[in-house]
Amino acid sequence: MATKVFINMAVKDLQKSIEFFGKLGYKFNPQFTDETATCMIISDTIYSMLLTEPKFKSFTPKEICDTTKSQETFICLSVDSKEAVDEMIKKAVAAGGKTWKDPDDHGFMYGHEFEDLDGHVWEIMWMNPDFVQK
Repeated sequence: MATKVFINMAVKDLQKSIEFFGKLGYKFNPQFTDETATCMIISDTIYSMLLTEPKFKSFTPKEICDTTKSQETFICLSVDSKEAVDEMIKKAVAAGGKTWKDPDDHGFMYGHEFEDLDGHVWEIMWMNPDFVQK
């Protein structure tokens, strides 16, 4: 069985986050969705648990990071082309997110970032598969 990745993230307004990520094309698993959490399906092996702040807080004694002021992490997702990078950023901005910085174009690799409604930074990147050494 392949290892699955679950990224747990605190969100201020669960319904707005579901609407935001839905506009980016993501689906949600209703089996793991209630008024405090949802399971966003990123791929067959990658998921993000979007948790209301009280639900997130129930898992940790630490303070929740205010991602509008501090950097918590960068989440980087790959796509199949430079055009797909630009399309995802366009969708994120149209849904209420913000570009985070200018695109990075290294020829063999291209990426651009957006901030979601809670300030989490998502990098969407493409890498030329011919460049990667096997």
